[in-house]
Order: sequence, then structure tokens, then C-alpha cells
Amino acid sequence: MSDVILSTKGLSKSFDGLRANHDIDFELYRHEVHALIGPNGAGKTTFVSMLIGRLRPTSGVMTFEGRDVTGLGAAARVKAGMAYTFQITSVFAKLSCHENVALAARRLGGDVEAEVASALERVGLGGRAEEIAGDLSYGHQRLLEIAMGLAQRPALLILDEPTQGLAESEIAGFKALIRALAAETTILLIEHNMSVVMELADRITVLNFGEVLAQGSPEEIHHSSAVQSAYLGTGGDDAED
Repeated sequence: MSDVILSTKGLSKSFDGLRANHDIDFELYRHEVHALIGPNGAGKTTFVSMLIGRLRPTSGVMTFEGRDVTGLGAAARVKAGMAYTFQITSVFAKLSCHENVALAARRLGGDVEAEVASALERVGLGGRAEEIAGDLSYGHQRLLEIAMGLAQRPALLILDEPTQGLAESEIAGFKALIRALAAETTILLIEHNMSVVMELADRITVLNFGEVLAQGSPEEIHHSSAVQSAYLGTGGDDAED
């Protein structure tokens, strides 16, 4: 595995004395597909919100591309090379698919039209550039969000529940897209579809009650008695995740 692109040391977050995340040590390697999963009460949303700068940690340190970014806000982290499907790539319902992606691509400058065409084509929306985003199905709006992220050529692409709302045939296309993207960017995948996780992830981090329960390869996670116990004991994911 190549070098570390993002790491956290002792990252913690409390709300009015209630501990949401505690002492999370996490490493993300360049060009890997890393899945973040967890059962009910796992705290994934809080953790990812700290990664993208929406929440400031109560304690701990985060580095990205070798730089301490703990104190940076969301906009600065986008500029540093992070893309997040719900932060940067909010769909503008009244604009066309082309216009949505163009808004994201203009951050980079360069040949915006080429970037837009390429991004839409890669997610399977190449023939729908002029369709109004709000008229797309929920699943296709998720793909449009990914296209908006790709148009910014991020060093790190964080995808939160990207297969939600996709048909089985579209999930197959999504898997192929992620495999292709891994050659050019790093991907953090927050996903409930365990078949997608097990098939795509190089490594998996499991959160439980705000702490790291396990980290390892898909095979190691699959055979972890601690992970099995956590999932069987709670039976699902929570509303905040």
C-alpha cells in the first residue's frame, strides 16, 4: 500500500458532555478504496463531518496530504482536494445536469465543457446532460452528485451511501466506476450495502458506539467475531448514520 493521504490521531467529539466519537486513530492510504461501516449508534456521520470540516473536533489531530488541517473549515478542505457528495455536490434541482456539473468544474478553471462531458459520461449520464436535475430519479441524482465531485478532480472522494436508490443494474455500473476511479483518486466509501463494501473495499474500518471496533481487509472484517456481535446485537444502522 502506498503512502498515507489522510490520518486522524485521537479524534474525539462530544456534544454537551455526550461522547459521539472517542479517540479515533484512522489512516487512509493513497489510491485505496476504504469503506467505513458501523451498526446502530456507530457515529459515522459525526466522524465524517469532522473529516470534511463541518464539525470541529473536541480533541485530536487530523492531517491531509501531510498538512495539519484540524482547524480548517469545510471550504478550505474542498480547496485542499477533498470532495464529499453531500457537501460540495448538492444538486440544484432547477438546473440541468450539465449546469450542475459545470458549477463544480469551474472551481478548477480549464476546459469546463470537456470536464463536464467526461464526468457525466463516467457516471452513466452522458446522454442526459440537458435534463433538469430535479426531474431525475433519486438514484440518478446521486450519480449526478458523484459527477460533480469528479469534475473537481479531488485527491480524496468521500461517497456517502452512493448506491442508495440505485437499481441492481446501476449498482453494477457503480462498482465498475469505483474500480476505475481508484487508479486516479482515493475513495472513502460510507455504505450500507455489504456486498458492495466487501467487493470494492481494500480495507474496512468499523465504528461502534463512536470508537473504532475493527480495521482490516474485507476477509478479516468478515471473520471478526467482534464485528459480527456488534451487528447482530443492534440489527441495523441509526438515523444519524
